[in-house]
Amino acid sequence: MNSEDLARRIALALKQRGRHAYLVGGCVRDRLLGRTPKDFDISTDAPPNEVVALFPSAELVGAHFGVVLVRQDGAQVEVATFRSDHYYSDGRRPDSVQFETDPRQDVLRRDFTINALMLDPETGEILDYVGGREDLDRRLIRAIGDPVTRFGEDHLRMLRAPRFAASLGFAIEPATAAAIRELRTSIRDVAAERVRDELTRILTEGGARRGFEALDDLRLLPEILPEVAAMHGVEQPPEFHPEGDVWIHTMLMIEGLRHPTITEALGVLLHDVGKPPTFRVAERIRFDGHAEVGATMSVGILNRLRFSAEQIDRIEALVANHMKFKDVRQMRESALKRFLRQPHFEEHLELHRLDCLSSHRNLENYEFCLEKLADVAPEELKPPPLLTGRDLIAAGFEPGPAFSKMLTAVEDAQLESKIHSREEALDLVKREFG
Repeated sequence: MNSEDLARRIALALKQRGRHAYLVGGCVRDRLLGRTPKDFDISTDAPPNEVVALFPSAELVGAHFGVVLVRQDGAQVEVATFRSDHYYSDGRRPDSVQFETDPRQDVLRRDFTINALMLDPETGEILDYVGGREDLDRRLIRAIGDPVTRFGEDHLRMLRAPRFAASLGFAIEPATAAAIRELRTSIRDVAAERVRDELTRILTEGGARRGFEALDDLRLLPEILPEVAAMHGVEQPPEFHPEGDVWIHTMLMIEGLRHPTITEALGVLLHDVGKPPTFRVAERIRFDGHAEVGATMSVGILNRLRFSAEQIDRIEALVANHMKFKDVRQMRESALKRFLRQPHFEEHLELHRLDCLSSHRNLENYEFCLEKLADVAPEELKPPPLLTGRDLIAAGFEPGPAFSKMLTAVEDAQLESKIHSREEALDLVKREFG
């Protein structure tokens, strides 16, 4: 059973008990746009205890807000009782709610008109109390009622507006945009995890460039990612970057993202974050050490946004290593193989491809890496070690810092096909370190 089938069954069961039950929110919006909904939610006048009694698999997940989660055969649907919300003292959740019997009251508390449509799954009737269908036709993101009030209730809605604009390709209605600009500093009060999740969606759900240009236009970008906003106006040497400044280059790159992982997307967004602080003009524009500076800055940004340690490590590596592609054809065989065998190298390769296509458009190094990966078997990139520390001790060497150099020298020779056995490895160590 899928979520849509379960939602229809829930709605029918509630209606058979004399209750109202409507599909609501994103699933209705997406169906009207010809998109495949990801989730299905139901809004009803049945109180939570009645919903729980009707569905044995139901679980109260937000008793105060009248939200019940119904699971069955791997599908799940949220069922929420009509409600009105009253006063948001924390800029996130209402201090009190009142259950309602009128679906109009439930709609008026929601964020944007396009998310406030209700659909009777049995008859196909659509309830539209706020002009949501017209805004879908006009491709507009519009706050319900007074936008300042809506964003004051939940500050995160200011990030949801550019997120929907990005993924749907819509514009943000002028009064809605003006309210976001007015209240933009309130986004600082939103938990870092919630900001992180909205940024993740903007970067991975399509239209990332539209999303970031909207964040910039709404003046939210300096509030949440000042290091990215600082890319504006940072000139680059035209012989390498005919497209323009660091901001334009980065926007072109994120525009090229296609179904990326969040680590790949953030690697692309942050790969040149070290350029603004390292900008200098000598005989030409230079950004000395910007990859290393950018890697350090990226760790700080990602920690601030509460990304996981594993994600931070992957993104740091993407930023730190992105300039090494220019040297791949001059690398020793051992250095090249170590470079190509990096964890998640496909993300490094895609970042480099986008970097080239968004600047000089020379893909020679990218194609060189592809050819090398095709020619070299995985076991040749990372062969089993010929020697271990125990082997060195058994051969009479004293444990110490030199062990690392010995083992590296052995692996270099192995990767370059100069040695092939334990005996040859021991001979090399005795010859060079004995």
